[in-house]
Amino acid sequence: MSHSTAAGGRPEPGLQPERTVLAWTRTSFALLANGALLTMKNLHSANGLAGLIPALLAATAASCTYLIALQRQRTLEQRPIPAQINPRRQVYIVGIAVMVLIVVTAVAELF
Repeated sequence: MSHSTAAGGRPEPGLQPERTVLAWTRTSFALLANGALLTMKNLHSANGLAGLIPALLAATAASCTYLIALQRQRTLEQRPIPAQINPRRQVYIVGIAVMVLIVVTAVAELF
């Protein structure tokens, strides 16, 4: 794997921040679209406001994921890049939020 270098012989930062933000933003938009679809489906249901809980959860997860994307972008744009940039905690948070959203949506569909 070759790395391009800047004028001073240092590696160029590349597109890592942009790719990271795009991936996290794509995930947040997917969660937001899920929330919009759940809202449209449950808007006229007999469940009332309780039927909107999955949609609100999806919107919250989307907002949190987007905030993580912004934080990751700021981290990757720092020069020099910090030694500890592992997003493991953020990935777990989003993964758990998605799993909770699936369970809440499935339970809401049963009632």
